[in-house]
Amino acid sequence: MSHYQVGYMIGSLSSTSINRLLSKALIQLAPPELGFTEIPFRELPLYTPDFDADFPPAAVAFKRAIAQVDAVLFITPEYNRSIPGGLKNAIDWASRPYGKNSFTRKPSAVIGASPGAIGTAVAQQSLRSVLGFCNSPQMNAPEAYIHFKPGLISADGEVSDESTEAFLRDYMQALHAFIVRVLTVLPREAME
Repeated sequence: MSHYQVGYMIGSLSSTSINRLLSKALIQLAPPELGFTEIPFRELPLYTPDFDADFPPAAVAFKRAIAQVDAVLFITPEYNRSIPGGLKNAIDWASRPYGKNSFTRKPSAVIGASPGAIGTAVAQQSLRSVLGFCNSPQMNAPEAYIHFKPGLISADGEVSDESTEAFLRDYMQALHAFIVRVLTVLPREAME
C-alpha cells in the first residue's frame, strides 16, 4: 500500500485557532496511508514581484516544503467572507515566480471550522477559485463546513460529537482516495 505525505496549511495565525484544533482531529482520524506535515507561512513577508529574482530564505523554505509533499490540505477560517490575508499571501508566494507555481498538478483539499452557522462556506469558495487558477486538482466532494461549538474538539484533537467524528473520518478517507486517483493520472515524477 502506498503512503502519501500531506502538507497542511492552517489559514489562521491565531495561537487559539479552532482550525488548529480541527487539524489535530483530522490527523487522528486519517487513514494510516497518510502522513502529515504542517507547512507554516507566518514568517513570509508580504509578496511583491520585486522578490521574483531573489526569493528571501523564508519563501525558499516555504516552496521547498510544498515540493516535498504529495498533496496540500487547507484548513482555514473565514475572514470577511474570504480567506485570511496571510493565507492568500502564502499562496501568492507559492505561485511565483511565473512558471514556478508550486501548486501545478498538486492535489489539494479545503476544509474549515467557524462558530458561524455556515461554517467557512464562502471562504472555501474563494480559496477554490484561487486554487483553480493555480492549476491544483481539487477534491470537490465531500464539502466540509464545520460549525464549531465550544467543546467540539479538545486540545488534543478528540472530537466529542459522534456524527462529526464520523464525518471527519469519512472526509479523510475521501482525501486519501482523491490523492490516489490524482497521482495515478498525474504521477509525482511528471510534476517535478
